[in-house]
Amino acid sequence: MSDPITLGALFLILAAVLTTADSARPFWQKFYHYVPATLLCYFIPSLLNTFGLVDADNTELYPVVSRVLLPASLVLFTLSVDFKAFRRLGRKSILMFAASAISIMLGGPLAVWVIAQVAPELVGGQGPEAVWRGLATLAGTWIGGGANQTALKEVFQPSSNLFSAIVTVDVFVSNLWLGALLYGAGHSAAIDRWLGADASAVEEVKQRIQNQVNAIRRIPSATDLVLILAVGFGATAVAHALADQIAPYIDRNSPLLSQFSLNAPFFWIVGLATAIGIGLSFTRARNLEGAGASKVATVFLYLMIATIGLKMNILAIADHPGLILVGLVWMLFHVLLMIGFSRLIRAPYFFLAVGSQACIGGPATAPIIAAAFHPVLAPVGVLMAILGYAVGTYMGYLCGILMQLASP
Repeated sequence: MSDPITLGALFLILAAVLTTADSARPFWQKFYHYVPATLLCYFIPSLLNTFGLVDADNTELYPVVSRVLLPASLVLFTLSVDFKAFRRLGRKSILMFAASAISIMLGGPLAVWVIAQVAPELVGGQGPEAVWRGLATLAGTWIGGGANQTALKEVFQPSSNLFSAIVTVDVFVSNLWLGALLYGAGHSAAIDRWLGADASAVEEVKQRIQNQVNAIRRIPSATDLVLILAVGFGATAVAHALADQIAPYIDRNSPLLSQFSLNAPFFWIVGLATAIGIGLSFTRARNLEGAGASKVATVFLYLMIATIGLKMNILAIADHPGLILVGLVWMLFHVLLMIGFSRLIRAPYFFLAVGSQACIGGPATAPIIAAAFHPVLAPVGVLMAILGYAVGTYMGYLCGILMQLASP
């Protein structure tokens, strides 16, 4: 299918899922009690790619959505941000992010060592074909993002074929975990009880922001909607314009900053869009939230979820079973450590999910997970994901060295 047809199909899927999710019919209410609507918005588009209806490698939808609609949604989500409320989230959010990054850094060499004990040929290889070289780039993207992965690719120099296989592992394993997190978001209260966690801080922040929104809510006019789009896309344009100047300048003149992946345009697009949105929250533009700014942002975010799902091929495991096994063991260690640490400090599932995805998925999916709990919480996801960019290259490099030592 061409991109216009694919875009139409995605909106039809989103409309079908969201309409049935809002249905009062007992069947749909019972169905969505067990299957979160957000998960379906992610999973159903993956079937289009899995069965060859859409060529996810050649569609331009994801680059457009991730670089235009995502930053616009971040601007609109942060228009009404309340920093006093967010400070109430406390230190547990940062601790869960730290646990996420450390578990990924240590999980890589552990996965290589475990697999080497039973099937050393899966994690062996020499020179550019050494599996640990490719896995090191995976560490970069799972702790930070694509920019960190690119940096480590230049450092460790895996072969093109190995790197392509690693990309498949990344897409399959990380999206599998994303789906699990989205499912859990629909059952967060039960998970919090099992974790022994107190989610009152998250609920307080959500309720406080929601009360502020209710106080200024109004029926939007056409002018309101145009202003909302103008603010979102105007700020995105400014972010792109500045990123197009800042990133190349850092790349040419500041090698030290480049080591922190600050020469990546996407980092600056996301960071600047968020900063502009936060800045606008101190102006009259915050009143646009009463006309539905976050609802428009939520539509953009749902389309982002659908296009991410479009990249997922659930049959990809057949192409690289060995490497995917390594990725699954690695992810299992991350998940177990996150669950264990969350129970230890009694952190709510929200912090577990957002802290994990802030590393594994970065700014593209961390706000999606946060918004799955409530749209007003999306800024928490992007702010935590930005931390991953700062540490991704260094922790990924250390992970690569440890995987080299663990390799047969």
